[in-house]
Parts: sequence; structure tokens; C-alpha cells
Amino acid sequence: MQRKLARENAFILIFESICKKDETAEEIFEKATIIRGLEVDDYVKNVFFGSYENSLKIEEAMEKHFKGWKKERISPVSMATLRLGCYEIMFMDDIPSKVSINEAIEISKKYDDEKSYAFVNGVLNAVAKDYAKND
Repeated sequence: MQRKLARENAFILIFESICKKDETAEEIFEKATIIRGLEVDDYVKNVFFGSYENSLKIEEAMEKHFKGWKKERISPVSMATLRLGCYEIMFMDDIPSKVSINEAIEISKKYDDEKSYAFVNGVLNAVAKDYAKND
């Protein structure tokens, strides 16, 4: 599976976990893969379960950069995009931060309203500075 498709499928699972708070990660994953046939690979599994398990740390890292925004006002699509990007930046050393940010922006442009990608870009750039890698 191409990384672009894998990233998009991980985003879909993360989005569902935000919207379906009464379901476990395992239930969401099972329904998406077995019932709906969502294609997954190791990257999708790692990002989805990793972002789920580290959601508090990820939210803390991104929320400090929500300048003037309350978490409740941010769309679930933007939150899922931010979680995906933050997980890659914070926990996946093999992916340059610039790539994570650019791919998150593309997902935001595809699934969110036309102005959201600028917010996603700003937050992820700030998180990337906090978690600077040797890109």
C-alpha cells in the first residue's frame, strides 16, 4: 500500500476514534477492517493504535499551540489531522517533520473546510519545533 493511502486510512480511523468515544480502539479497528474492508498495513496499525495510546501526550503537545482557539471549537476532522501529524512528528523518527506536516495539510485540504489547513499547518509547525528532529 502506498504511504499516502495508508496515511489517509490511519486518518479515517483516528477520526472515528474521536467521534466514537464509547468504542475502544480495537472495536473501531475491527469494524473498519472486517466489516467495511478498510485496507491496513503496519503503518496504519502503528499510527492508529499509537495515537490512541498516546492521545493525552499528543493533545497536550498540540493544545498549547491552539492560540486563541478552544479545543471544543476545533472540528473533529482538524483534530484527527492534527493527531496524525503530531504522532508522526513525536513518535516516528523515520519520517521527516516536513513530510508529516505537508501530508497533514493535504488531508486537511481534502477533508476539512478550506481555511482549516492553515490552522493545521501552524499547530504542526509549532509542535515540530518543540520536537525538533534532525531532518
